[in-house]
Amino acid sequence: MPKKYSEERIKVPRFNEESGFYTTPQRSKIMSKIRGKNTKPELAFRKALWAAGYRYRIDYKKLIGKPDIVLNKYKTIIFIDGEFWHGHNWKQRKEKIKTNREFWIPKIERNIQRDKEVNAALENLGFTIFRFWETDVKKNLDACLQKVLISLEKYHIK
Repeated sequence: MPKKYSEERIKVPRFNEESGFYTTPQRSKIMSKIRGKNTKPELAFRKALWAAGYRYRIDYKKLIGKPDIVLNKYKTIIFIDGEFWHGHNWKQRKEKIKTNREFWIPKIERNIQRDKEVNAALENLGFTIFRFWETDVKKNLDACLQKVLISLEKYHIK
C-alpha cells in the first residue's frame, strides 16, 4: 500500500545513461568519495557530546530517517546535514546548478521534502529534533552543542 503524503511527492528521475544523464569517470571518482556518515562535523559533535557526559546511538536504523545521533533516554535526535544534499540557501543555490539540472533540482527538493516528513514523524513520536548544517558545526561547534545541552538540561534530569 503506497504511503500517503501531505503534499505532492517530488519525483526524481533515475541518474543513468538511458535517462540522458552522463557522468565522466573523474566526476564519478569524486562523487564516490562523499561520505554519508562519520563525517568530520559529525565526529566533532559526537566527541563534544561525549565529553559533556551524554551517551548516544549513531545512525539509528530503528527510527525513520536514520538520525545521525539519538539520545534515547532524553528523546532527542540530532541531524548534521550537508549543505548541498539538504538544500541550504536553496533559492540562491538552485540557480547556480549548471549541469544535470533535470536530475539535481528534483533530487535536492525531494531531500528537503523528506527532511520535513521525517521531522514531522519523529515529533509525533515525542522526540525533540535538532538539525544543524555542517558548516555551522565546523564554525560554531560550541554554540550548536549549547543549544542541545540547554534542551537536555531544561527538560531532563541527567
